[in-house]
Order: sequence, then structure tokens, then C-alpha cells
Amino acid sequence: MKLFRLDELDAERAAGDGAYLRFLKQPTMSAGLYALSPGDTDPQAPHAQDEIYLVVSGRAELTVGRETATVGRGSVVFVPAGTEHRFHHITEELRVLVVFSPPED
Repeated sequence: MKLFRLDELDAERAAGDGAYLRFLKQPTMSAGLYALSPGDTDPQAPHAQDEIYLVVSGRAELTVGRETATVGRGSVVFVPAGTEHRFHHITEELRVLVVFSPPED
């Protein structure tokens, strides 16, 4: 078993001075914590892996392909591999648990 605490992961991510911290990589999946502040630009490009986002805190708009939705704490979103996607109009500090399958490089 591997046990992670979101507050500790967020502190580690912030100490690394980056928006993303990968904290798990296994043969079939990987997971990370992604953070954006109001006014930030989400620089993501399509990934080669399927993704699941779980919004831990915050509020933003998320566009996946041609669809846009407001996401907030508790939102779970599937993003198929190769699909354009981006968080925008971030109104509250956003923390998102990200799961990739297969694992990201």
C-alpha cells in the first residue's frame, strides 16, 4: 500500500516551484497533483494517455474538445487520449488530482 496526504503533496509541489507534481508511477497508471491560481494560464497540450481529473478544491471552466463545463470540488472528468483540453477562467485556487493510464512518461 502507498498512502498519500493531499496537504503534504501540495506542499511538496509548491516547494518544487511547479504547477504539477507526479507522486505515483506504476506499470499501468500514474498520478499527480496539478495546481493553478486565478489568472494562471493552463499550458497543457493533448496527452498520449487517457486522464481522469478529480477536482479537490477550487473552481474553473474546463474545455475538453468542443465541450466546456464549470468544474469545482468533487467534479470528476474523463479526458480521452489525444484530446485538446484546458482549464480557464479560474476563479478559486484550483487543486486537481490527475490519473493517467497508461502512465505518463
